Amino acid sequence: MKLSGRAATRYFTRPEPERIGLLIYGSDAMRVALKRQEVLAALLGPGAEDELRLTRLHASEVRSDPAALADALKARGFFPGPRAVFVDEATDGLADTIAAALADWQDGDAQLVVTARQLAPRSALRKLFEGHTNAYAAAIYDDPPGRDEIEAMLAQAGLGDLDRAAMGALLDLATQIDPGDFRQTVEKLSLYKLDDATPVSPEDVAACAPRSTEADADDLINVVAEGRRGEIGPILRRLQAQGVTPVALCIAATRHFRRLHAAASDPEGAATGIQRLRPPVPFKVKDSMTRQAQGWGRANLETALSLLIDTDLQLRSSSRAPQMALMERSLFRLAQLGKRRA
Repeated sequence: MKLSGRAATRYFTRPEPERIGLLIYGSDAMRVALKRQEVLAALLGPGAEDELRLTRLHASEVRSDPAALADALKARGFFPGPRAVFVDEATDGLADTIAAALADWQDGDAQLVVTARQLAPRSALRKLFEGHTNAYAAAIYDDPPGRDEIEAMLAQAGLGDLDRAAMGALLDLATQIDPGDFRQTVEKLSLYKLDDATPVSPEDVAACAPRSTEADADDLINVVAEGRRGEIGPILRRLQAQGVTPVALCIAATRHFRRLHAAASDPEGAATGIQRLRPPVPFKVKDSMTRQAQGWGRANLETALSLLIDTDLQLRSSSRAPQMALMERSLFRLAQLGKRRA
């Protein structure tokens, strides 16, 4: 049977112990591994590894010794509790072996959890689990975690008290980083809020979120757009040390000011224009970008874009002028322009 959407999210957190097996497949190995870890932890509970209630088999082991899978499913351990057999990196070449093991499954045998890379609709392995009356097949897509999935992670981490802005910040963060990094961020947030009874805030999320070069570049451009000239130098030095090029900074700044210009040009006002931008503006910077678009105005933003285009042409020319110095001068000129209109 197929599992998808909310049904899959619920099953990963509350698997049914009476099922024979579960196939988890997808193109992103990290996402598949995280779901496999989640469902096995929920199915077996704590101590499964130490109590030998979980048997791990690689596809190559099953391929070289087909009887190993059936033996592992029927093996009885010394410790009470649910048992599972995990087969990693399975392919269609194992479909017959797995089909035989499922057909021979009896009450009291271990549950089978199989992971695989992306499988086509005609895949024998996929058809086996989708067509089985007592087993599931779940596809893991590259989409970022949805609200239901994030809420389940938060509940598991003991974080039930979030304000609306904090949830918005987490939803934005989920679209920007890998699922493994996002899960680690939630765990870090849980430790950060240990013994703190106040609701999780966007500032708490920001404090626990991983930093990146792109985030530092965004910080620099926001500093420039808000006319805070004294903060430009330290951030620019840090970005330069990280290997960020002047051309990359110019492209990022041009993209930011073009989005501000589009918002400021909206006939219904900058606030509505920000809402209409695509891709959507992240929740945590929506208010600041709205203030920037309203403060600069369409005419000043056109001046800023003209300055950035001229800078881009100079950076790409054969001029021997130091490129980072050119970029820094342009950023200061933009910040000065922003300061005058403030």
